[in-house]
Amino acid sequence: MTLDWWGLGLQAINVLILVWLLSRVFWRPVAGAITRRQEAAQAMLDEGKTAQAKADAALAEVVEARAGIAAEREAILAEAKATADTTAKAALSEARTKAKSLVAAAQVTINRDTDAARQETAAQASALSVEIATKLLERFKTPAIEATFLDLLVKAIAGMSSSDRKALVASDADIEIVTATDPEDAERTMIEKTVIDALGGAPKLRFVTDPDLIAGVELRGAHFVLHNSWRADLEKLLKEMKDAA
Repeated sequence: MTLDWWGLGLQAINVLILVWLLSRVFWRPVAGAITRRQEAAQAMLDEGKTAQAKADAALAEVVEARAGIAAEREAILAEAKATADTTAKAALSEARTKAKSLVAAAQVTINRDTDAARQETAAQASALSVEIATKLLERFKTPAIEATFLDLLVKAIAGMSSSDRKALVASDADIEIVTATDPEDAERTMIEKTVIDALGGAPKLRFVTDPDLIAGVELRGAHFVLHNSWRADLEKLLKEMKDAA
């Protein structure tokens, strides 16, 4: 078998020409197109990455904003709860204070009303007691009782200072001898003499009848009263009972 070197040479030349033609006409445009497509794809990928980064950043901002909103919500709720608790405690404390004040005021009113009622009851009881005593004493108005009150009057005059007695004797105003009943002439004379002797002088005397005395003999001047009767004793007793109540 012999090789046709000229034929092989020509074929080799044809192949080289074909390769050169392909490289000039086909491979370069195709490679450029491929390169351009690759570049476009890379640009799209880069743009996509940029968009993804922006999206990730926006998502991070949204997540952060949501976290901030949630934290702010929790803070607002906590503050509202604290404010509500403080308000509730203050309202409860104020209500308790007002309740205590009302109870204290009510207790003061109750105590005042109770004291007033007790004092009124005691006063009524005392007045009733004095009224009963007055009615009972009216049955015992005897000459012996009147004589006893006259003796007591003499002792009361003796208990006065000498200057007071002299002032009464020297007074131009009448001195009233007050009795519960109008005495007979003889009794009137005896009472008048007893008073003059007790005063140590003869003042201007005038008899006055006052049934409210019940029994007794009193001296009354322009500026003094010498009490000496059952009425005076009962009034003194009534005052002591009221003070004790």
